Amino acid sequence: MKKIIVFALTIFSLSATAQEIKWMTFEEAVAAQKVTPKKIFVDAYTIWCGPCKMLDKNTFSNKDVADYVNENYYAVKFNAEGNETVNFKGVTYTNPNFKPESTGRNSSHELSQYFGIRAYPTIIFLDEKAGLIAPIPGYKTPQQLELYLKLFKTDDHKKITEQNDWENYQANFTPEFKD
Repeated sequence: MKKIIVFALTIFSLSATAQEIKWMTFEEAVAAQKVTPKKIFVDAYTIWCGPCKMLDKNTFSNKDVADYVNENYYAVKFNAEGNETVNFKGVTYTNPNFKPESTGRNSSHELSQYFGIRAYPTIIFLDEKAGLIAPIPGYKTPQQLELYLKLFKTDDHKKITEQNDWENYQANFTPEFKD
């Protein structure tokens, strides 16, 4: 009986590990791009944001999402109101008004301002040279996120020049990720 339990726990832990996104810093992602070009996927979150926590729990822990992100992007987890110093594209960004005693809302990080983040969570997509493709605000289910992951990975967004193009893309998109 003990062997069965140990075996089951081992299988469970291996499958849980396979479902984790491999997060890195901005600096690590940009450095990795120079070796192997890939787009960057940024989760801009805050510590107090309920939808941010739901994104972690329901979407980023989804096996299909994690596998796709790990294979096709460099993933960065960024506290948009945090206190870390980030060197990005030759500029050092900080949060000079950060209040360490705060357990709720805090001041916006300078890098959040650079990307124009106005809502949390916001998922930012960067091209292979760390140029901004698009910020996507709000909570997304695995299937909703899949649309954007594949749109930007394949560069199909470059073919969308009018509202009608976007509506057709959405209407013809068939999600493959499971809940």
